[in-house]
Amino acid sequence: MANVVRDPKVHPDAVLGDFTKADPARTFGLDEVAFVYGSRWKQRYFTKRGDDYFPLPAQWDIAKKRWLPYHAENGTDWWLPFYGPSNFDRPTGPTCDGCHSVNYDIATKKVTEWNVGCEKCHGPGSLHVAHPTKQNILNPGALDYVRGNDTCIQCHSQGRPVADSGDGKVYDWPVGYLPGQRLADVWKLEDLKLGVTNFYQYADLTAHKNRMQGNDFVQSNMYHRELRCFDCHDAHSNANVASLKLPGNALCLSCHAAEMRNPAGLKGTVSAHTHHADGSAGSECVACHMPKIEATIKDNFVHAHTFRFITPSLTENSGVPNPCTSCHAGKSNDWAKKELQSWSTTSPWRVGQ
Repeated sequence: MANVVRDPKVHPDAVLGDFTKADPARTFGLDEVAFVYGSRWKQRYFTKRGDDYFPLPAQWDIAKKRWLPYHAENGTDWWLPFYGPSNFDRPTGPTCDGCHSVNYDIATKKVTEWNVGCEKCHGPGSLHVAHPTKQNILNPGALDYVRGNDTCIQCHSQGRPVADSGDGKVYDWPVGYLPGQRLADVWKLEDLKLGVTNFYQYADLTAHKNRMQGNDFVQSNMYHRELRCFDCHDAHSNANVASLKLPGNALCLSCHAAEMRNPAGLKGTVSAHTHHADGSAGSECVACHMPKIEATIKDNFVHAHTFRFITPSLTENSGVPNPCTSCHAGKSNDWAKKELQSWSTTSPWRVGQ
C-alpha cells in the first residue's frame, strides 16, 4: 500500500506496461504519465493537467501482459452522472486520491504524502515523531472492533459521503474521516438489494467488484464475532499478495482447528472436511469460503470476504458463481449438487439440498 502510486521519473522501474511498441488500446506515451498506479493485478496511468490529475484511457493487465481500455462506463460507478463523459472530465482528486494519499485537502488539492503512509491508519503523528510514546499515537489494534475495522474499511469499501462536501463536487471516498472516528458518521456503505445483480453486487449481496471487502466483511459472522481485518492481514508486511499473517490454511486453522475447541472449528482433518486431497487447490479453506468472484480487471478476480459457502443451488436461483463449478470448469450445477449430496460429513442443509 505504501508504494501503489509512483512517479515514473523518480522510479522508472515501477513502470510495468509495455511502452516500447504501439498498441491500439494505448493512445499516450510514457512522457505523458505523471503517476503509475498499481503493481499486482493492473497498472493505471495518471497525467497532470493544471493542478489536477486525470486517468489516461488505457491500463496494463499485469497477469496477461496486455493493454486494455480504461474508462468507467455509464451505469457503473454512482458518481459518473456528476462528471463529463471523458476521462479528462473526471479528476482523480474526487474519485481516487483520498484513499491513495495522506491528508488530501479538497480545497488545495495538496497531500501530506502520496500512498498509504503511517498517518492514514494511525492518525496525526507530529507529536509522536517529536516525542514517541504509545500514548500520543493511535493504534487501530487498541480500538473496539467497529472503529478498528473502520480504519481499513475507509478505503476498502464502496459507499458515498453522508454529507455534501460544500465545494460542488462529489467524492468517492470518506472526506474528513480520521482513524479512531466512527466511519459511519461521514460514510454510508452502498445500498445493496437482495435479489439484484448489478455493477456492485451479486443477488446474494456478495460484492461483484474489487475494493468492496468492507461491504462483504460487515455481513459476515467473522465481523459479528468482532474480528478485525488485521487479525488476518499485516498491513506492515509485503510478504505475500494479501499481506497475510500466516500462509494458506495455517491462517484459518489458527482459529478453526479441532484442538482450539472452537464451535466453528474442524471436527476432523482438512481433507475430510473439504473432500479434496491434502495440499490440493480444492483443499484450501479460501477455495470454498472465499471464492475469487469479484472483478478487479477483465477476467481477473479477487477473493470474496463474506466467508459464506455459495451453493450450486444459489447459482441456479440467483446467478452467483459457486466455487464448485468455478474450479471444475465444464461441470454442471447438477453434477456439483450430486457430489455435495454424497458428503456424509456435511449437513445437507448447509450445501443447499
